[in-house]
Amino acid sequence: MNSMCWLAKGAVGVVTDSGVRDTDELIKQKVPVYCNGFSRGIIPGRVELDSYQQPVECGGVYVRPGDLVVADGDGVLVIPAEKIGDALPIGRKIQRGDQKSRTRLYKQLGIPFDFTLGDAAKGEG
Repeated sequence: MNSMCWLAKGAVGVVTDSGVRDTDELIKQKVPVYCNGFSRGIIPGRVELDSYQQPVECGGVYVRPGDLVVADGDGVLVIPAEKIGDALPIGRKIQRGDQKSRTRLYKQLGIPFDFTLGDAAKGEG
């Protein structure tokens, strides 16, 4: 429930190096959560927001306000704010190559194209 409260206050997801609970609710509410496991543990008292827009360490990685945090089913990536301009073109190039390769495989295996293929699937249908 804390995760949904944080979303109501403007968060767009949760990244934690701890466990989470209430996973059925998180899935139903489509809360993006990246954690190190699932837990039924109940903390005495409540977990409350202490501050925001402050540097934190999560999973051994230092994250500052302005850093870009990107997460998917494979993990979480933190790009320092001062490196975003350099990193984005590299990431886009890698993504386009991956999408082209997967488009060829989807076509070869008869798998219907989906949004993950991006522009690579245009004209391949």
